[in-house]
Amino acid sequence: MIVVSDTGPINYLALIQAADVLPALFGTVLIPGAVDQELRNPRTPDLVREWIRTNAECIEVKSVGDPLVTGALHPGEREAISLAIACSADVLLVDDSEARELARLNGLVVIGTIGVLERAAREDLVRLDEVFDRLRETNFRISERLLRDALRRHRADLESRGLSSAHLR
Repeated sequence: MIVVSDTGPINYLALIQAADVLPALFGTVLIPGAVDQELRNPRTPDLVREWIRTNAECIEVKSVGDPLVTGALHPGEREAISLAIACSADVLLVDDSEARELARLNGLVVIGTIGVLERAAREDLVRLDEVFDRLRETNFRISERLLRDALRRHRADLESRGLSSAHLR
């Protein structure tokens, strides 16, 4: 599976100490140069830079060449979408709503941080309620309704598989 990521999902997963789900779910994750620069920037939180430094084997930096998309997106988002298109990625990890829309218009399958955490919970890699609590402590912007909906979907999934959801709030 070819997975490309923008900065946001890696950043927030590292901040909530759940970035190890990336290699567990996807193996290697491709990132363009602009995303690599953002993740290694001295102003990037130490937790994020440390995760990138110690997990280099699961992150592969790929050159994009001339971006295939333009618009009012950040360079990392433009390059991530361009890289995903160029390498026919199976999935693009991105949170920004404008970037998600542009990616979908270009035929890409998009998953955000919440979707990654939902997949990780389905694989018993994280407890969804706990990682959502940690995510709320960051500057990640999402409505409580969307988090509640994700928890409701997770409970329904557990119940459909005959598993207990009693450990979730």
